[in-house]
Amino acid sequence: MNDYKSMLEIYDALVEKCPNIKRKGKTMPYTSANGYMFSLLNKEAEIGIRFSKEDQEAFMETHKTTIYKSNNAIMKGYVLIPNHLLEDLETLATYLNKSHEYVQMLKTK
Repeated sequence: MNDYKSMLEIYDALVEKCPNIKRKGKTMPYTSANGYMFSLLNKEAEIGIRFSKEDQEAFMETHKTTIYKSNNAIMKGYVLIPNHLLEDLETLATYLNKSHEYVQMLKTK
């Protein structure tokens, strides 16, 4: 398990790589657009990103990861970001941007 402070630094660096995305939340960092949250850092120091069903399945298969849980609850549409991607913020930023584009297409809440 990663420590929270290090993961917060990684999460902030990731969001900074995406100029159209702003980090929100003081105690639970997250991003949102169009009324939908699409990424977050949970208390367990894990990052989750939301995708369409097809992209979620492809991401999990490609990166050998699972669905994302926060506070022991399954976060529908979210994937757990594996440690190996935390070392490649350029690639991870493309996924975060893709997630942002996805929620922009959803009906506004």
